[in-house]
Amino acid sequence: MWLNPEEVLLKNALKLWVTEKSNDFFILQRRRGHGDSGGKFTGLLVGALDTVLDSNARVTPFRILLQVPGSQVSWTIACGAAVEDMNRHWDWLVQNLLHSLSVFENKEDVASFVKGKVRGKQAAQEEDPEKFREVLLKFELRFGLPSSEKLVTTYSCCCWKGRVPRHGWLYLSINHMAFYSFLLGKEVKFVIPWVEVTRLEQVSTGLMTDMVRVTTRRRQRDFSMFLSLDEAFGVMGQLADIALRRLLDSGGLELDQVLQQSSNITKRSEGNALRAYVLALFRLPRAECLQEVALCSVWTPHARCHTAGTLYTTDSYLCFASREEGHCSLLIPLSEVSIVSYLIVSVRSKKAFQLIELQDRDSLVDSLMSRLRALQWKHSMFHSKKSLTMEQVKERLWDDHFSAYGRGVHMFRTEKIQKLVAMGIPESLRGELWMTFSDSSSELASHPDYYSGLVTESIGHSSLATEEIERDLHRSLPDHPAFQNVTGIAALRRVLTAYAHRNPKIGYCQSMNILASVLLLYTKEEEAFWLLVAVCERMLPDYFNRRVIGAQVDQSVFEELIQERLPELAEHIPDLSPLSSLSLSWFLTLFLSVLPFRSAVCVVDCFFFHGIKAIFQLGLAVLDANAAALCASADDGQALMILTGFLDHVKYDENPSPPAPHPPSSPRGEEECSTTVELHTLITDLIIDSYEKFGDLTVRQLERLRCRHRIQVLQAHEDITKENALRVVTPDVSLSPENLADVYDLFKTEHFINLYWGDGSTTVALQHHDPGQPYVEQYRVDRAQFKSLYVLLVPWLCGLHTDTVAHRTFTLLDQDRDLLITFRKFAGWLDTLYCEELNEKIRLLYRLHIPPGESHSLPTELNQGPNKRSLSHNKGIINLYCFLQREFIQFCKTLYSMFHGNPDENELFQAIATVTSLVLQIGEVGHRSRSEVSSEGGAGDEVEEDHREGSQEDHPVFSTKEGDGEREEGTRKSSERSESSSEWTVSYAQILASLLTEQQLVNFFEKPLDLSAKVAVAKVKHCRSVKHEGEVL
Repeated sequence: MWLNPEEVLLKNALKLWVTEKSNDFFILQRRRGHGDSGGKFTGLLVGALDTVLDSNARVTPFRILLQVPGSQVSWTIACGAAVEDMNRHWDWLVQNLLHSLSVFENKEDVASFVKGKVRGKQAAQEEDPEKFREVLLKFELRFGLPSSEKLVTTYSCCCWKGRVPRHGWLYLSINHMAFYSFLLGKEVKFVIPWVEVTRLEQVSTGLMTDMVRVTTRRRQRDFSMFLSLDEAFGVMGQLADIALRRLLDSGGLELDQVLQQSSNITKRSEGNALRAYVLALFRLPRAECLQEVALCSVWTPHARCHTAGTLYTTDSYLCFASREEGHCSLLIPLSEVSIVSYLIVSVRSKKAFQLIELQDRDSLVDSLMSRLRALQWKHSMFHSKKSLTMEQVKERLWDDHFSAYGRGVHMFRTEKIQKLVAMGIPESLRGELWMTFSDSSSELASHPDYYSGLVTESIGHSSLATEEIERDLHRSLPDHPAFQNVTGIAALRRVLTAYAHRNPKIGYCQSMNILASVLLLYTKEEEAFWLLVAVCERMLPDYFNRRVIGAQVDQSVFEELIQERLPELAEHIPDLSPLSSLSLSWFLTLFLSVLPFRSAVCVVDCFFFHGIKAIFQLGLAVLDANAAALCASADDGQALMILTGFLDHVKYDENPSPPAPHPPSSPRGEEECSTTVELHTLITDLIIDSYEKFGDLTVRQLERLRCRHRIQVLQAHEDITKENALRVVTPDVSLSPENLADVYDLFKTEHFINLYWGDGSTTVALQHHDPGQPYVEQYRVDRAQFKSLYVLLVPWLCGLHTDTVAHRTFTLLDQDRDLLITFRKFAGWLDTLYCEELNEKIRLLYRLHIPPGESHSLPTELNQGPNKRSLSHNKGIINLYCFLQREFIQFCKTLYSMFHGNPDENELFQAIATVTSLVLQIGEVGHRSRSEVSSEGGAGDEVEEDHREGSQEDHPVFSTKEGDGEREEGTRKSSERSESSSEWTVSYAQILASLLTEQQLVNFFEKPLDLSAKVAVAKVKHCRSVKHEGEVL
């Protein structure tokens, strides 16, 4: 098969390969010992060497290398197990490429040309429908998953059990990863849902130089010997990240709408990772889609040379990044572009950018011009006069920079501008440059009346967000004169309220008021609004929501960076959680809440230029500057005081020029000098120090770390949700903690099954999970899901009547009439079935057969465990509602179906027949007596009505204070119905008393029920749908 070209430095190391065919550019090699007559010992020896020396890859017997004359480096471009397949690959290379390569003068062009063709063949090979259908069929047959479970890709690898590897196939689907192996007559297979994965990492153990370790709550699995370990790890990380964000926190995390639908998730998920990297690197809007990626070189006038890098085009931007991240970057909004021609991009400020060595130039130009025409028709363009009316630059360094590198969104962003930002942006230019660095100026120009419209719409609207805004208005920079008057407070109120109206999903979160206050000091009100939009939605995604998931993820990343970059500090402080409690505010407020104001604004300068990378760097620099004192601290409290005191004394440098070297101090003044430095650390020095020591931290590294740590953070939230849900429900039920925990897992899994293989209404299913609700109400099930759980857990199935009883039970439990059942209600229902006494179980069955029009909402006491039991003992057995004959017949039908299949079913059938006959006689006697009383003036109706009202008021399980009105209404309807009906009726008390006369029925309902056994069977049945990790079949 064709491979993604990989470098090979030694074409025949240790003489392990034998050349079969060769020419000037290609070599076909065979693994020594493979196919040799009498070479069994040689084959075994080479196989052992493969295991020891080349354990990262599954070595195949044949391979084809690309060699360039005069170069010591070759590239593996194809491999295979059959010589016939390799000969076909060889013939294709000779017929289609060999003659074309002789025209190239540059050997690098030869390698680039061949690798491009091979990558195309590899892509076509991966998309071979016949081959994929064969793999998909094996996947479905081996694991029994529904056809709606979309397979993404497969890898040949080894799964380790202790020190024993087992070779097989790893299947990666949208919701699961599955492994299958069949060796020496033994079959091993298991499935791990992505939602069970708590950690995903590359590790090295023993002889294995690299392997992928997948950790769940139950165990860990190690996989190795991939053909391309990095590719497999990348795809696994992307699928786990997407699945967790799509399933666990659909409301809290921003996930692309295209990925909300499982049909759009493919092996090419690395494209999603590349898109996320580009959006983070250039701080683009989250809605931008990556269109083209092309290698090219851009003429940089300041360097007087062409700078090689990569051109990224999105819906609304042209972006260029040099090969070395941070060396040179360029951002050009398409709204600024006037024309795109051969190799020139012209912008409206009469500036042009030259692109050379651009691959697929014609198609790229056509695509850009098409999008440019669409933008010109849809949006109003920038006018160059706006740039000319800006405040004159007062600082010579910035003036020189604008002359050499340009001004506005499309200026060249080089290392020089990084140094200028580190020294602090002049106040006259701060607002302009913030708008430029964040590209908020493009948003402002594209939506000229948007902010004023939001302000108008939000006037008079009251919500939780507006109440919180009013509470925090006077806490925003209270010492600053701008917010000590009505004008400043009103502007802040309008900005925060407009944003809450624009994005109700975020609304308002604490720390937004501090950030908006600072923005208003340096920009106009509308500009401050668009800067706030950029920060909340693009530069700090997922920070400002109910659970601040984004901030927690970055805290986890920050802890790993501390362990990696400051190992001595991490060794002395193994538990970094106290530091995280302080550093969380650094990230949420961009140091505005912990640094003096003028120093903190310099940090905001760096943030708008570098993004969140600047906060990571500065945080590491702060810890590094205090590392010695922190290592010597006695406890966590002292460590926090050290950091707080240090940040309080970080001063702003009034002179923006680079600091001069300090003269050597005399021994006498050494102590005084050190004290001065400690008390007056300059923010510019601290920022420059962060660039020098931690400037090699790249956006790509941060995005990879975020992807990995997001899995851990989301799973930690799930654990907390489960613990709190069980803590809330446990006092109300008599189920054992183990059973209750297992029931919660089944309840949650049923929710996921609908997301995995539902009917396509993913959005509706996701609404069942609301992280903002109380813990016991975050996961809810609908009628179909409840019926599935009913069949798994109910102690008495009713045969063909089961679906009807399940439907009635759901209607009874659905108090809110929202067609959803919470875990609290579900657990209370199970507790009644498994832990309550006979009369409570009969009462539940009785309630199930009251017609929906006459039925009241399920009382809260049914879900209040011990309370309902004590009430039942204190009061007698009483009536709620009188059955008509047809309702009593349905009740008996349910009892008959419950007994079917029981070992004592004959005795039970005889007992229920006796009870039925007795109740029918009781009902007939009552009917006759009521008829006689009715003929005498209806006095009996009044007695019966009084009796019913008293019964409903005193009933221990089905009475609620909130339901008094409904109870009276239901009693009235029941009384009217009985009065007008000629049928007989029978009460709950009469039915219960009749049932108690048959010992066989009493034994049936009082027999102890084992929920643990039911849960165990339910898990096995669920595994056939979900295949929980750890099940080896």
